[in-house]
Amino acid sequence: MADVHPTVPYAVEPLTEAESLARAEAFFETMDARRSVREFSDRPVPRAVVERAIATASTAPSGAHMQPWTFVAVSDPGTKRRIREAAEAEERESYGGRMSDEWLEALAPLGTDWRKPFLETAPWLVVLFAQRWGRRPDGSKRKHYYVQESCGIAAGLFIAALHQAGLATLTHTPSPMRFLSEILERPAQEAPFILFPVGYPAKGASVPDLQRKPLDAVAVWR
Repeated sequence: MADVHPTVPYAVEPLTEAESLARAEAFFETMDARRSVREFSDRPVPRAVVERAIATASTAPSGAHMQPWTFVAVSDPGTKRRIREAAEAEERESYGGRMSDEWLEALAPLGTDWRKPFLETAPWLVVLFAQRWGRRPDGSKRKHYYVQESCGIAAGLFIAALHQAGLATLTHTPSPMRFLSEILERPAQEAPFILFPVGYPAKGASVPDLQRKPLDAVAVWR
């Protein structure tokens, strides 16, 4: 039988209903200002800030507490250039024929195309890899559970942490993404999940004027 984890008290700060609502409102206002950014400044971002964002992402719950993620942070200009060139090659193929007309129509209002200069401009590229399996302390193979769901939650926390730190990002998923495994020399059990350019927004950066669905369109109360 597997060893049972010891337990520790779960102590949280008691809040009044008013305090809870105030915190919820404040966090909503912070996150409602978040946007996906494609125009980055080349202003350096301290590694410590990126480290804290990755650490925050790693507080995410995961299937059987396997924590099936690896964040690879890239600041080397040569590596960023290789990633951009490979990503643009895949995107050129996608925009040139892989994507359906319906998909292209959905993207048209965003004004995107195969060109991805932000992959070099942003001071950091952080690639989230999903670990399909891992190793036990004795070296034997161990299956990971709910890998996609776990990594999705971690990605959300990473985005929130970056925004809280005044940084911008974009969820970039060129397809296929095998080139990331090759360039970053990741093991076979890891698959690229999302590529995040990370940096400060460029001066004068603009984003599409999009409206999010209202609460009554995304929530059902029973």
